[in-house]
Amino acid sequence: MTSVDSSRQSVKSLFKMLEVLEAFSSADPELSVVEIARRTGLPRTTVHRIVDSLRSVGFLEQDASRDRYRLGIKLFELGGSALTNLPLYREAPPFVDTLAKLSGEDVHLCIFDGAQMVFVNRRNQIARPHNTVITMEASPCHSTGVGKAALAFQSDAVIDRVIRAGLARFTPNTIVEPKRLKAELAAIRTRGYSIDDCEHEPELRCVGAPIRNSTGRVFAAISVSGPARRVTPERVPELARAVMTHAELLSIRLGYQPDLQSRTAAPLPERNTTKRRRRTTAGAAHDERSV
Repeated sequence: MTSVDSSRQSVKSLFKMLEVLEAFSSADPELSVVEIARRTGLPRTTVHRIVDSLRSVGFLEQDASRDRYRLGIKLFELGGSALTNLPLYREAPPFVDTLAKLSGEDVHLCIFDGAQMVFVNRRNQIARPHNTVITMEASPCHSTGVGKAALAFQSDAVIDRVIRAGLARFTPNTIVEPKRLKAELAAIRTRGYSIDDCEHEPELRCVGAPIRNSTGRVFAAISVSGPARRVTPERVPELARAVMTHAELLSIRLGYQPDLQSRTAAPLPERNTTKRRRRTTAGAAHDERSV
C-alpha cells in the first residue's frame, strides 16, 4: 500500500469514528453495537472494532452490563477546552455584563452547533448576580430566543435538518408546525431580531439577535429574557435595539466588518430614523457555524 493509499484509508477510518460518535444524542445517550450499526449503516463488525478503539482512549464508556455504550468524559473535557479557547468566550463577558446591566434582565450567549444552542456565557440578574459560565449545556433552536436568532440565518438545508429532528412542544405557544416556523424565521431575517414569546418556558419572554464571525457567518446569538409581566410586548422594541447593538458590536470585536453597500436593510424598531440607519444589522444567511 502506498503512502497516499494509507492516508486515504486513515481518513476513511476517521470519518467512520465520527459517524459512530455522532450516533449518540441527548435523546439517546446509550446505544448498543447493533443500534449504532443501524444508525450509521456500518457493518456490525466494523462498529465493534471502532467502539473498542474509542473506549480504549476514553471517548466511549461501557455500562456495567457491557452491552451498551455512552460518550466518555474525555469528550466532555475536550469540548470544554475547545469552548474556553474560542475568541467568543474571551471577548463576550464585557458585552454580556453591560447588556445585563442596561436591560436589568438575564442575558444568555450561545453557540449554534448545527442542531441546538450550546451555552457559552450567562448572566442572571436575580437568582445569580455573578457571571456564570455554562459549558456543554444545550437548548433547542425552535423555541428559544437565541435559537431562533441563529437558526434564521442558516441555510435551508440546516433549517430542514432541525425540523426533521423534531419540534418539541414546551408550552402552548411553542411553534411546532414547520411552515409556521419557517415564516417566523423569515420575519426574523427581515427585522434582525427574534422573540421567544413564552415559547420555551411559560411566562418568560426573550429577545435575541445573531452574532457573526469574521466572515459574516452567523454562528452564535445573544438574548435578553425576563418574566412576561416585566418584558412586555411594549418593551420588546427597546430591548431589541439594545440586543442588536451589542450583538453587532461583539461581532465586530470578533472581526466582522459590515459592508454598508451589501448589507440587507433590516430596520430597527422605530425610534428615530438617524439611529435606525446607523444601527441596521446585516441579514445575509449563511450555512457555516465556524468561528
